[in-house]
Amino acid sequence: MYIAMNKFKIISGYEQEFEEVWKTRDTFLDKVPGFLKFNLIKGKKGDEFTLYASHSLWSSEISFIEWTNSDSFRKAHKNAGKNKKLYIGHPEFEGFEIII
Repeated sequence: MYIAMNKFKIISGYEQEFEEVWKTRDTFLDKVPGFLKFNLIKGKKGDEFTLYASHSLWSSEISFIEWTNSDSFRKAHKNAGKNKKLYIGHPEFEGFEIII
């Protein structure tokens, strides 16, 4: 199995708006082969930003990569640029193969 994570630094004061974007968007993941689970997780709050991560579980790294090249991926991310004011920098991707 494979875990895909994007870390986001959200400017202090914009946490509610960021969370609402994720709660109301259509990810199209329920129709993607190999997709197992999604969580948006919230981390530590600092003076300048709050750390969040999107955490998705896949049957394999191949399934995840195929999704990133799919129409579903393009549809799910088509409005991502509209929320730039919420972020410090770009999301940081990390991928993990599950060993145990």
